[in-house]
Amino acid sequence: MQRAEFERLVEEVLEKLPDEFKDKLENVDVVIEDYSSKDLSGVGRGGFLLGLYQGIPLSKRTHYYAGGLPDKISIFKRNVERICNSRKDIAKAVKRVIQHEIAHHFGISDERLRELGLY
Repeated sequence: MQRAEFERLVEEVLEKLPDEFKDKLENVDVVIEDYSSKDLSGVGRGGFLLGLYQGIPLSKRTHYYAGGLPDKISIFKRNVERICNSRKDIAKAVKRVIQHEIAHHFGISDERLRELGLY
């Protein structure tokens, strides 16, 4: 898939988020990278890391939190493409990855996502 089309998929997912979530994504950058620059092999679906949240979750912030660098949600394009068979599959995976990483921004752990049946 061309990068511009992948970017449009990411933008569509972000635009369709409910306002109560969008309003709390202030100071969060969502970026598309081909692969992770970290050595996280063996994690994620099929052994591929599809996304990564880096930052201080809202649930961990105190009144001392101010003026920090933006949190970052990375979507790893090539890894998403590797596990998908069609554009439709890629669109579903992008949505799931973004929602998953936003959950981390709100302080929801992988363990809790599993308990909720969302992982």
